[in-house]
Amino acid sequence: MESEKSMTQKYDSVFLIGFGGPTKGCCRRYEECPGEAFCYVENIVGNRSGGRDRIEEVSEHYKHFNGVSPFVFFSQKQAGALELSLQEKGCALPVFTGYRFWNPFVKDTLSGMAQNGLRRSVGIVLAPHKTKISWDAYLNEVKKANEEMTDQNVEIDFIPMDWFDNAGYVGSLAELIKDTFDISLKENRDCTKLIFTAHSIPVSMAKDSTYEKDVRKTASEIAKILEVGSFEVAFQSSPNVPPGTWLEPDIIDVLDENARTGKKNVVVVPVGFICDHVEVLYDLDFESKEHAESLGLKFYRVPTVGTHPRFIHMLADSVSEFIAREKV
Repeated sequence: MESEKSMTQKYDSVFLIGFGGPTKGCCRRYEECPGEAFCYVENIVGNRSGGRDRIEEVSEHYKHFNGVSPFVFFSQKQAGALELSLQEKGCALPVFTGYRFWNPFVKDTLSGMAQNGLRRSVGIVLAPHKTKISWDAYLNEVKKANEEMTDQNVEIDFIPMDWFDNAGYVGSLAELIKDTFDISLKENRDCTKLIFTAHSIPVSMAKDSTYEKDVRKTASEIAKILEVGSFEVAFQSSPNVPPGTWLEPDIIDVLDENARTGKKNVVVVPVGFICDHVEVLYDLDFESKEHAESLGLKFYRVPTVGTHPRFIHMLADSVSEFIAREKV
């Protein structure tokens, strides 16, 4: 068995990149602070047409959670769990997080890593399904950050992994779904519909990617493990735009249809998100749940994978296998 030093000598760290989320405090962008959530959403929406209304609409969602998102907290827990798992595999590397839209921004994390003498990192994008606004945009963010840094750059080699159908990812979700059924739905399973959800994206963007196919593949692989013959895939968190411009069916429409056809329970699985944040906690746990209950449906939401051991071990295996390949 190779020593830790020989196994990891080409790399000195692991870098996780994600969307980010507002935290406590004030970024001081405005003289009268509108709250970090407003500025965070503003970073995402930018100056596009109709953007101001969308910024105000979405930032209002954060008020249900004291103006903050748990995304940073949970993704940093994932980083810690991954670091421990790598140590257990004899691949001891520090794991860092950087975000595209909020602190710690990608550039800030990379700058801190460089100041501490780190030079080459294994990168992981915290998104199970690839799109231009996740995978491509994240890689470009790292490139831009390195170009702007005045100190020495940190080279990031991203693992080109598709884990939307990886046994570690779908297996984690399958276990979480089974727990939900066993604990909450011991009876009336015949009157229950399993619904998988992911963030909607513009149809024009979906045509240029495998995003929708990959989301549906995730759902079908999980259903296969659970031996569930009937399930649905829905999309969520789209802006209020004309029908057909973003991926459908919307989760609200799917809930309507299940109520109309006599279902009593819905079990919703957020397969497009790997930790809890506002698009899960508000869009599903509040908005969708409230709508389901108004239809007479009992609403159960399966946890995101978070630090589920199978998921974290999958990431650790991917890092160690990537390092081993790069040594050849």
